Amino acid sequence: MPSERTSVPAGVIGTARAGIDHPVNLERLAYRVAVAAADLARSRIGRARVVDIKSTPTDVVTQADLEVETLIRSELLEATPGAAICGEEEGTAEGIISLRWIVDPIDGTVNFLYNLPVVSVSIAAEINGVVVAGAVADVVRGEVFSGSIGNGVRCDGALVVPSAATELADSLVSTGFSYSADERRGEGEVVARVLPEARDIRNFGSAALHLAWVAAGRLEAFYERGLNEWDLAAGAFLASEAGAMVELGSQDNGDLVLAAAPGIFDELRSLVAM
Repeated sequence: MPSERTSVPAGVIGTARAGIDHPVNLERLAYRVAVAAADLARSRIGRARVVDIKSTPTDVVTQADLEVETLIRSELLEATPGAAICGEEEGTAEGIISLRWIVDPIDGTVNFLYNLPVVSVSIAAEINGVVVAGAVADVVRGEVFSGSIGNGVRCDGALVVPSAATELADSLVSTGFSYSADERRGEGEVVARVLPEARDIRNFGSAALHLAWVAAGRLEAFYERGLNEWDLAAGAFLASEAGAMVELGSQDNGDLVLAAAPGIFDELRSLVAM
């Protein structure tokens, strides 16, 4: 297991002279809190206990989800009093300043429940409706991907960039699936179109990590429909800030989220459109 960390690596942007709401400082705070939250989640691996079921029997909440979100909220609001915060488990708390945090305490809860090693913590900072910083922490591997607007994206302090792939046939594509059986039928049809054209397809079970891995060039692309803002806020920001092309879900595109290396975006977009 990775050891606990209490500070931000030197490669992450240095201390800004501006206030705590400066994107650089928000990145540093998101990084620090994501590390603490990942440490707590890691300590609960192998001891997951389901305490609630949401949309379907496969959409579960564990005690660890609640504990980790409580920690994140406490740390963020202590550092940024008056900020709003939106979390997967505890909903939205309104703020009195322009800063809003968007939090997924355990992205990959089913993986966590089954003791599978793809679980993340996702924290994004939004100012006046625009995400300006974020961090995604890999709970098991201990890596942290972080970035702030105009300053690029780092993995544990080292700058990362998306893949330079220009052919879908050379590209590893990732996706995720709905909790709804009816929606999965349509998603299976999309996979059937993409799979023959791509190098291969993966579904690791954490949208935040999928997106962070696109930012770092470990995956050429990720697509999924029906994601919530806490699933994608930090990861989509990191992918875009690193240089990937990112399309967010809307009524016009059937709620599709797509992040891909620029050289394959259009080709993949034509295949995943429904």
